[in-house]
Amino acid sequence: MDDFTVYGDSFEACLHHLDKVDPAKVDVIAKLPYPTNQKEVRGFLGHAGFYRRFIKDFAKIAQPLTRLLQNEVDFDFDQSCKNASQLLKERLVTAPIIRSPDWNLPFEIICDASDLAVGVVLGQKIDGKSYVIFQASKTLNQAQRNYDTTKKEMLAVVYSFEKFRPYLLGSKVIVYTDHATIKYLLAKRESKPRLIRWVLLLQEFDWEVRDKKGTENKVADHLSRITQGGEEEAIPDAFPEEHLFSTKHSQLTSWTHQLAQLDPAEISAGETRLKEEPWFADLANYLVTGELPPSFEITWAQKLKIKSEARYYFWDDPYLWKVGTDEVIRRCIPDWEQENVLIHCYSLACGGHFGPKRTARKVLDSGFYWPSLHKDAYEFCQRCNRCQLTREISARDEMPQVPIIVCEIFDAWGMDFMGPFPSSNGNTYILVVVDYVSQ
Repeated sequence: MDDFTVYGDSFEACLHHLDKVDPAKVDVIAKLPYPTNQKEVRGFLGHAGFYRRFIKDFAKIAQPLTRLLQNEVDFDFDQSCKNASQLLKERLVTAPIIRSPDWNLPFEIICDASDLAVGVVLGQKIDGKSYVIFQASKTLNQAQRNYDTTKKEMLAVVYSFEKFRPYLLGSKVIVYTDHATIKYLLAKRESKPRLIRWVLLLQEFDWEVRDKKGTENKVADHLSRITQGGEEEAIPDAFPEEHLFSTKHSQLTSWTHQLAQLDPAEISAGETRLKEEPWFADLANYLVTGELPPSFEITWAQKLKIKSEARYYFWDDPYLWKVGTDEVIRRCIPDWEQENVLIHCYSLACGGHFGPKRTARKVLDSGFYWPSLHKDAYEFCQRCNRCQLTREISARDEMPQVPIIVCEIFDAWGMDFMGPFPSSNGNTYILVVVDYVSQ
């Protein structure tokens, strides 16, 4: 097998690692703190009780915890309660509750949001029984805590698709939520720009929304109320492709060093450029205030053009967004940022020095737009010094292509690094190693 690798000192150890659950998928349960009051005990028992059919002697195990829910009983979370809580957590993160996905069946997402966090569960239903594949919970940042209920519930859906993206692409997905309003957002065109943007982001998935009563949504409800210390990390409301142009520290240091060497005249010119109005200034003002520039600044035909084009744009502070004919939303780029976008798409890690058409397409695929994009991409490619030096290499001067001769498996290997990617557990590169025979 060359598709994946299982590590171990022996074959038996490899079999054990294959059967072991990835800790990242159950980390939110394994690190769950002990309840501190009756409400938290009730939430934990509701979560565990949803899977009681898979937990032998559930009532007996949970008896020390259920005793704390009785009236006129002092809350004393003693050692027996800790043992019961720990045993239930162990059962919740092992088979048969946790199992690997069946790619022939649709996936189910159960999500919920509270004032402080969102909780999501990825699972599948087999023979009428619900099984868990992945459980996750994230704390809301200060801005997201100010969202209304509909936005919080929709944010939970967006987070679940972002978190479980590798599982869900190309598969049927059923989303269960106790907030019925989400079901109608897919067809409602008068929603707020942020909600419309989230709905458009989810269009690449084959999914539907179904109602689930709050009393039946105990698992996600419990996860959404978990607030672990030091875990206040903002939930991304955009998918990884939108972070394509994140700046590496080394690049930032280089640019800062270059900026320090600029003379005052160049710095003054840059400040003047930032004060210039972007090409969409009149359009953005019209969308926000409903007012057009006075007649002595623009013609009547220009006013009609602004009104006609406004239906394809919306303002989500601090950016203007355009809904393309392909129903993909893209951020409108002002004049002073266009050069940097072209540099990233043409010559940096995600580039490749391709032609103007492909460069312009890469800009659009990355979620950016401006009216003169194709013209600017053509002029930018024509100015590339590296391409001018290497484009016209004749066949006589090319390095000969010599085939790599291999006879046996593992005789010759090819390897290269991919990246940098957004950091995951401190890692930013992937080492790819391929055997030339088995591929």
